[in-house]
Amino acid sequence: MRLRELIVERARANGPLTFAEYMELALYHPELGYYARAGQRSGRAGDFFTSVDVGAVFGELLARQFVEMWSIVDAMGNRPGFDIVEAGAGNGRLSRDILDAATRTPRFYDAIRLHLSERSKDARRKQADVLGPHADKIASSRSELPDGVRGVIFANELLDAFPVHRIEMTVDGLCEINMDTDGDRLVERLQPVQTPAVLEYLERLGVALPLGSRAEINLLALAWIRTAAKRLRQGFIVLIDYGDDASQLYGAARRHGTLAAYRRHTQAITESEWRDAPGDWDLTSNVDWTSVTRCAEHHGLRCLGLLDQTYFLLGLGGAEIAASQTGDGLNGLKRRLAAKTLLMPGGLGSTHKVMIYGKNVGSPALRGSSYGMRVT
Repeated sequence: MRLRELIVERARANGPLTFAEYMELALYHPELGYYARAGQRSGRAGDFFTSVDVGAVFGELLARQFVEMWSIVDAMGNRPGFDIVEAGAGNGRLSRDILDAATRTPRFYDAIRLHLSERSKDARRKQADVLGPHADKIASSRSELPDGVRGVIFANELLDAFPVHRIEMTVDGLCEINMDTDGDRLVERLQPVQTPAVLEYLERLGVALPLGSRAEINLLALAWIRTAAKRLRQGFIVLIDYGDDASQLYGAARRHGTLAAYRRHTQAITESEWRDAPGDWDLTSNVDWTSVTRCAEHHGLRCLGLLDQTYFLLGLGGAEIAASQTGDGLNGLKRRLAAKTLLMPGGLGSTHKVMIYGKNVGSPALRGSSYGMRVT
């Protein structure tokens, strides 16, 4: 059975699905969802590019930040070891790049306990092979975050792929955009909001959508940061993702919302291209950093930085790599080009934001947040 047929049958039996339910199935159905079916999600052979696909420089720069975080946590004593937890780890490519760079600081490398959190069983099966000589660093590999973390929890492009509720402001008031059937096709159905948490979310922000505008509400992003805050005993959380301030997401400038669908490095122009083909397209929406940060602070985290990826990586020495004239021929050239791609305004450097939170570490002046709160 195709996933579209399964969703059609469910809608006929139980009524329209919320968009969050549709997106959960479209992306994460264990056999038919996009992430279960996509042999290669990103890179030239996939549907989109991430900072990891540019090369190992991204992992190298993250490792520099994690070394500094380790030194802060280590100086506080308590117990030896440093947990590095990658959420949405996939097959472990980014963690491999980080550990490759970590070997240059032997004491740091020896302290690492690696935890890989990933929903896909197939991806988890590949992690040990991808990590290669670092496989013995794996302390856990499962779908959930580990408990009692003393170190850093990080995620690259995770929250933007969480299923979202979609809403529209109509002349009759706020409605939820649900998924229903018309014959054998999947179609939108505007209905009064039946998810109380959606209304509470908007009430907390104090925003009113302009008439005719649409928006996404990512309740799961808040659930995730609550869980991460609880699981982190001492250390840091680093989130790298597409995102905006709530005033931008829920204003006239984004009146059509930010939901986007990608396949073979092409963004769908109209929703009809992807709506009736669940499982074939990657779906994503911008993260509301205002709500994530408020939730994080409410659950014991302290915001230590909010900045464009460009400024985050500049603080970690990305410009020095990009400008370096040394290197071993072709590999050196590739490193410099990779650094420039990661830093370039208008590309990955400014579309991706970095959020840094701390718990039981005070307010350290981290290298990655040396530019403070700086976004474009």
